[in-house]
Amino acid sequence: MKTAEIPRPTLERLPLYYRSLSLWREQGIITVSSVDIGRDVGVNVVQVRKDLAYFGEFGRPGVGYNVEYLMDELGKLMGFTTETKAVLIGAGRLGTAVVSYGGFKRYSVKIAAMFDTDKEKIGTEVSDVPILDMAYLPQFLGENEIELGIITVPSLAAQEVADILTANDIKAIWNFAPVSLQVPEEIKVRNEDLAVGLATLCYFLNKEKKDAP
Repeated sequence: MKTAEIPRPTLERLPLYYRSLSLWREQGIITVSSVDIGRDVGVNVVQVRKDLAYFGEFGRPGVGYNVEYLMDELGKLMGFTTETKAVLIGAGRLGTAVVSYGGFKRYSVKIAAMFDTDKEKIGTEVSDVPILDMAYLPQFLGENEIELGIITVPSLAAQEVADILTANDIKAIWNFAPVSLQVPEEIKVRNEDLAVGLATLCYFLNKEKKDAP
């Protein structure tokens, strides 16, 4: 089955399964059940089995899943077995927080450099990642095999950054700016609007208050 035929929600759950398997492997756990996986990531056990069935038979009835094997297979499917190099544009508080997050190593993502226009930040480092001059970005992309661009700049600057990235063979963009980017159709974009997530939670909280007796 081609990746394009697999439901997006399933693809978004696979990294959660992978993360749980990684933690179990670190703990020395050999075998887990679909119930264990579902409980750990907050997914119905039937959904776990259905998600994994898209890719083949990984477990045995009554025995469960071998942690090492399932993790390796999911890693191959999701591309976690080969390193993905990224750059991050915007060395503010959000960009610094993203770079400082240690979980990217689990998915073989390496942020090679950060870029900013602030002269006081240029030449410094965050979690061993150098902050370079924004003017150097096109040259850096041309000299390095960078596939992923991470945008953490204000919304007014986001499109300009996206234009530079797409003009220099970036294949995917992880966008934290609260704006819709105009990019070529072949460029994969993942938007993370933190305010939208917060607003959604506020809606449910308000709904609970209204529904309360």
